[in-house]
Amino acid sequence: MRPVVTAVSRDGAHRFSKQPTDAIRLLAGLGLAGDAHAGTTVQHLSRVRRDPSQPNLRQVHLIHSELHDELRTHGFEVAPGDMGENVTTRGVDLLGLSTGTRLRLGEHAVLEVTGLRNPCVQLDRFAAGLLEAVLDRAPDGSVIRKAGVMSIVIAGGEVRAGDAISVEAPDGSHRPLQPV
Repeated sequence: MRPVVTAVSRDGAHRFSKQPTDAIRLLAGLGLAGDAHAGTTVQHLSRVRRDPSQPNLRQVHLIHSELHDELRTHGFEVAPGDMGENVTTRGVDLLGLSTGTRLRLGEHAVLEVTGLRNPCVQLDRFAAGLLEAVLDRAPDGSVIRKAGVMSIVIAGGEVRAGDAISVEAPDGSHRPLQPV
């Protein structure tokens, strides 16, 4: 299966879920036009309270639609945008990417993966038990976070459902994603 964007979502207010839309416009160095999390410095409210001068490594949130499929088998009804993601994908192992991987979405837009989304209690406010459902344990006991990846915008452009995704690994050895 070729990697593809299955949905795009945004919200101009700081709400948990984002609203699906026909298209989003990515802005280099900022994030999504019209989205509350766009900016060069951190925009997530909990992080702003800690240190508003931090760089915004969470401009665009991506979740693989395969996670939605998995969650449905556990009784959760989760649609694109429900868990706060801006871009829903299919056919890309987002969680297995290296830090610094670049994702080309459509003709012009390029994202650079900065790390894992660190899921929080807001997931349980959306649906009881969802936080536990997006966490797993590796054989060594370490936590596996499955709630998607965060990225910054390297090159802007319009992105729509159905756009192809190409994956460009960074130079050097694989650097496992860490929460950002």
